[in-house]
Amino acid sequence: MTASDAGTAPWTGRLTGGSGISVLVATAIVVADMIGVGVFTSLGFQVKDIPSGFSILALWTVGGIVALCGVFSYSELGAMFPRSSGEYNFLGRAYHPAFGFLAGWVSATVGFAAPVALAAMAFGEYAKSVMPEVSPIPLAIGVVWLVSIVQLAGVRHSSTFQLISTILKVVLIVAFLVAGFVVGTPQPISFAPHAGDLAHIVSAPFAIGLVFVMYSFSGWNAATYIIGEMNTPQQSLPRALLAGTLIVLVLYVALNAVFLYATPISALAGQLDVASVAGSAIFGGLGGRIVGAMICVGLISSISAMMWIGPRVMMTMGEDIPALHVFSKRSLRGAPAYAILFQLVVANLLLFTRSFEAVLDFIQFSLLFCSFFTVAGVIKLRITDPDLPRPYRAWGYPFTPLIFLIVTASMMYYLLTERPVQSLSGMLVMLSGLLIYAVFRRRPVAAATSHNRE
Repeated sequence: MTASDAGTAPWTGRLTGGSGISVLVATAIVVADMIGVGVFTSLGFQVKDIPSGFSILALWTVGGIVALCGVFSYSELGAMFPRSSGEYNFLGRAYHPAFGFLAGWVSATVGFAAPVALAAMAFGEYAKSVMPEVSPIPLAIGVVWLVSIVQLAGVRHSSTFQLISTILKVVLIVAFLVAGFVVGTPQPISFAPHAGDLAHIVSAPFAIGLVFVMYSFSGWNAATYIIGEMNTPQQSLPRALLAGTLIVLVLYVALNAVFLYATPISALAGQLDVASVAGSAIFGGLGGRIVGAMICVGLISSISAMMWIGPRVMMTMGEDIPALHVFSKRSLRGAPAYAILFQLVVANLLLFTRSFEAVLDFIQFSLLFCSFFTVAGVIKLRITDPDLPRPYRAWGYPFTPLIFLIVTASMMYYLLTERPVQSLSGMLVMLSGLLIYAVFRRRPVAAATSHNRE
């Protein structure tokens, strides 16, 4: 046993002894990963074509219901195969390890690093409203390093930091909601259904709006990346995914309601920064700074969640593939240090080169593709392996998986038609993982043999 391996053993003992991640912390990770900047920027483009309070709230409610349909399927797979790493684990078990590697390759390299860089850059931009003299790049790099240091300090410190930052995030959002409804000037908008709402709901703008709403709900599967570190994962995972998604659904609907309640639609239409517009309408001149500070605090918890769960994919891949073994090693405090440092380096490179937006364009289709086949894997396993133990069975099966598959397929179609070059390029990047998989699976044989000889 090497010195690094020796550092892994005490953590394993503590983990199996029942000191893993609690349902509360796992729920906080789900909430933190889901609530980024999407809900604060989408409404301005939605009200241009859907000028109806009821239809807008229905749009966000439908997005939440589709996310819940995904939650039920992922919970079944997570309870069946309670191992960290999300789609890498699920696709490998439901189909073939090579398929799992494709998903893991995207997630471990840029799938989390690019959103981390984007959230950090957003943090820097919003922080300018509070500290206008500071450039956003140093602020973005600083927050990523700060969160990474917390993650390197160990799971106990990560859990405390994640819980506190997420609770603060939710408290600030609730305070904003209360202020909006109490202090804000009511606008002439109704949230009750009207005759014209059905036409809005079945319209093309509603379908396009749903695509971007679903992006705002992405992250509902966050806890599946840390299943192996959870207490009683068969029970804890479904609870964390369900509770986190329901909390975000309520907050999203309420936020859009307060934006519409306190701000004229004419002021919101076409605006990217609807939260600042609404903040100015509610709080006056200080509104922009208040909202900017609120979003900054929220982004810290989002970055923390992604810097926590992302390295777990590389860690699990390192457990399976000897060529990546270094990433599987944990510190004495349970942190996959090399995997965290790897994601930190990639996120910093993306920030320095300002290429994270291009990377996000490339990987959007690939991530949807992996989610689609993960949920399809629930149906496949029900047919091909009906006798496998299922501690949790997807609620509403087969309708809930089918709803998720239909909506996800429509989103992939939208990306293929609207961004064909980026979508197909992303698929090529993912498929290149097959070559890497073949090389990694072939190389370790000799390495393992020589190690055994020693």
